[in-house]
Amino acid sequence: MSISVKQKSAWLLLVFTLPTAKASERVGVWRKLQRYGALALPASGYVLPNNSMNQERFEWLATSIRSSKGQAAVAHVSSFDELRSEQIEHMFNEARTREYRLLEKDLKKLAKPPNRDTSEPGILRLKRRLQQIVDIDFFGSPIRARIEETVQQLESDDGKEKAREKKSPKDYVGRTWITRPNPGIDRVSSAWLILRYIDSHAKFAFDKDPRHHPEAIPFDMFNAGGFGHIGNDCTFETLVKSFSIKDSRLRLVAQAIHDADFADEQFGRTEALGIDRILDGWNKQGVANEEVLRRGMEMIEGLYNGIR
Repeated sequence: MSISVKQKSAWLLLVFTLPTAKASERVGVWRKLQRYGALALPASGYVLPNNSMNQERFEWLATSIRSSKGQAAVAHVSSFDELRSEQIEHMFNEARTREYRLLEKDLKKLAKPPNRDTSEPGILRLKRRLQQIVDIDFFGSPIRARIEETVQQLESDDGKEKAREKKSPKDYVGRTWITRPNPGIDRVSSAWLILRYIDSHAKFAFDKDPRHHPEAIPFDMFNAGGFGHIGNDCTFETLVKSFSIKDSRLRLVAQAIHDADFADEQFGRTEALGIDRILDGWNKQGVANEEVLRRGMEMIEGLYNGIR
């Protein structure tokens, strides 16, 4: 393989040899190359994108190899005749994708009953692995975002499990509940459930930032605390389970709300789809949040009495 070093170099190339007797040193070098995310070329040598951090790593590694009576050289390379830059980038992405997928398997094992472990040490260990891969994901593997989302989901599971702890309505009497403006099907139905099963005198506030109402209970908000989506449950379902509400007709309503909110047809229920469209229409018309909530709860009451 011939290389060009005339133009501004895009790559760093490390080539080295170690005496046969230096088996442990060879393993040590290989492990460092793995940790640095270096790509082994088909012919010889290891390559990394040219930046100051990677150059420092290769230079120190070359020094270490020479101190072990080996030979090493670091070259700045602009191109390889047999490999276009796009091909090399693709090879880097393939390498990182394999590492992400191995991590994904361990994430699934961690979250899967009966071996489920969302303890802080277990999550931190996998977070460190993720960060190590991200640090050498030089060209953005296409599955990186999915793995990061999975780790974030696991990280929040401990708080969500606490949210699953059984609640008593008597502890929530006389409170104000806060949710986002422009209430849709999940928030309207959740407010209806709160008034019907938890506190008939509950008050509701609308704000994008719950910090403006520190004493209020958040529901269906994009923040930790309060009541919201847990796993594959919408907020309405979370409230039903959290307060252990036993009502066979309410179970059917929950299925309809789920299908309208997630649009996933999990239960094959279509009864709440029209209500969701109407709520969306009122919000687009600029109807006040309180009025949308009042009208919407009347429709949910009708759904509850009519669903079969």
